[in-house]
Amino acid sequence: MSQDEFRDMLPGHADFRLPEVPEPRKLNGRRPIPEKPDEQVAKLESTAAPVAVPDPIDVWDRRIAGGLAFLRRRLAGAYEVDEFGFDPELTDAVFHPMLRVLYRDWFRTEVFGIENVPADGPALVVGNHSGTLALDALMLTVALRENHPHRRALRLLGADLVFRMPGLSELARAAGATVACNPDAERLMQSDQLVGVFPEGFKGIGKRFSERYKLQRFGRGGFVSAALRTGTPIVPVAIVGAEEIYPILADLKPLARLLGVPYFPVTPTFPWLGPLGLIPLPSKWLIEFCPPIPTAHLTEYADDPLVVYNLADQVRETIQATLHELLQKRPDPFAR
Repeated sequence: MSQDEFRDMLPGHADFRLPEVPEPRKLNGRRPIPEKPDEQVAKLESTAAPVAVPDPIDVWDRRIAGGLAFLRRRLAGAYEVDEFGFDPELTDAVFHPMLRVLYRDWFRTEVFGIENVPADGPALVVGNHSGTLALDALMLTVALRENHPHRRALRLLGADLVFRMPGLSELARAAGATVACNPDAERLMQSDQLVGVFPEGFKGIGKRFSERYKLQRFGRGGFVSAALRTGTPIVPVAIVGAEEIYPILADLKPLARLLGVPYFPVTPTFPWLGPLGLIPLPSKWLIEFCPPIPTAHLTEYADDPLVVYNLADQVRETIQATLHELLQKRPDPFAR
């Protein structure tokens, strides 16, 4: 149909005309070839604004400036320390970055049940203890700091021996630890802190490899009494992986008594390799936080030995059962 015939079919629109469609411009007497979709995308990308890539020099400048500012505050004493000696700035800037390398890259730690740790308020985190050296306690603090939505700090309760050793005592207190005694534990929980305790003590970290993942006796349940007096919920936590980092094959008790330590371990690498024997084996770690056990309704039974024992036994059984489940998830101790 021609344009005139189409115009005649429109009554009252005698002046109607279809818009003129210009012919494609010719280049050297030839019509241009339409661009392919890939060519159009490449053309758009070539005309798009370049993505800003951070200058590595600027990144290092900021890091150096931050480090110098940190040193200036430390030298000027412009930092806060609580009544127990906890230094949050030093912990976040120095201690945790070093421990994070072990936590992420060496032990390849996986965490389960972090939602069972309260978002705020006090809680008593009770875990199994193992590994010759107390690395499980340190990895537990990193797990909470790295995975908890509110990046909660864990205030560890340590043995007297830790706080009798020069240098180590100051480092432990700066990292948030304090002596494992009921008065200190209750004061921390009354100030809404997250408190960590390992009731097995040296019996746990000093046991032989043949007894791995078998919980030792929990003592007299002092941690339960502290939780009951303050109405603080107890969060059992099971840690798999620490048993394999320094497998204890024997304990030289005469040498331990001579040095004044609870045990002197003989492992596949220590003391045979000297200082190299202190490097932990790269076992795969799994940490699971179990549902909290409420205690607010039992505060009047804080001095009742039967209630304290039953609650401590409940915590122990929960941790032991969870350990078995985690071991089934990790059939190979050194798997990626």
